[in-house]
Amino acid sequence: DYFKGSLVAYSNEVKINVLGVRKETIENYGAVSSQTAIEMAEGGRRLLDVDMCVSNTGIAGPSGGSSEKPVGLFHIGIAAKDGSLSQKYIFQGNREENKREVAEVALSILR
Repeated sequence: DYFKGSLVAYSNEVKINVLGVRKETIENYGAVSSQTAIEMAEGGRRLLDVDMCVSNTGIAGPSGGSSEKPVGLFHIGIAAKDGSLSQKYIFQGNREENKREVAEVALSILR
């Protein structure tokens, strides 16, 4: 029923050292992957000692995309006491629109 806290884990160093994402996960799947999103959410849930945590990792743009991982690609991770999952989205907006859209979708998942 309330918001306990948040963390911006932009760098891989923060993902690994603060959230506990395994280095091997990032090396094998990349920072923008469902596996990383799940480990980020699980780490956030442990760190904040909460029932549920949401994460997202993605390529907001305007650069940084590739044919495999285009600009607008995001993975949203959800971790709860009974398990974890991730969902993949591709948004078509500019950087600010993509960031707003992923936040809105992540919050709607929690409702």
